[in-house]
Amino acid sequence: MRTADITRNTNETRIHVVINLDGTGRQSINTGVPFLDHMLDQIARHGLIDMDIQCKGDTYIDDHHTVEDVGIALGQALAEAVGDKKGLRRYGHSYVPLDEALSRVVIDFSGRPGLQYHVPFTRPRIGQFDVDLTREFFQGFVNHALVTLHIDNLRGENSHHQCETVFKAFGRALRMATELDPRSPGTVPSTKGVL
Repeated sequence: MRTADITRNTNETRIHVVINLDGTGRQSINTGVPFLDHMLDQIARHGLIDMDIQCKGDTYIDDHHTVEDVGIALGQALAEAVGDKKGLRRYGHSYVPLDEALSRVVIDFSGRPGLQYHVPFTRPRIGQFDVDLTREFFQGFVNHALVTLHIDNLRGENSHHQCETVFKAFGRALRMATELDPRSPGTVPSTKGVL
């Protein structure tokens, strides 16, 4: 089973994440940040990852700690679920449109954290959600999943559409990268022999 069960408690957040990489996209998500819940749902559904994420955070201050820490905990869970990465496809990519918006996400389970993030949001907030926190989520994820991640919003006028295409493309790229490759079972997809 390619699963993980992570608990991360700090003075700012208390988070529990359970994932199954070989799921069907079932999810139960409650972070206290409704827009983040909506975006995490996109990852589960488009990544076909069963996901249970519960968080109690200091949202009375603002949403920053919750959004960043959920990214960290999800990254830890992904790192645990892929294990030694034997048989993994390793690379994944996806282009996703939503009306006028189009985003591309490319991921590599390289063992080296790196984020290239290019999302020129057309406004600073989506409802009550500060769009700057999107980058914080992905930075936390990358640092703890130990992946290289390229995110590009290629076009868009509606910030909600821009953000949603990013998360949908991320889910689909994640699904591709974490699939087991039937042509190379049990081997690490690297000339180094380790990732």
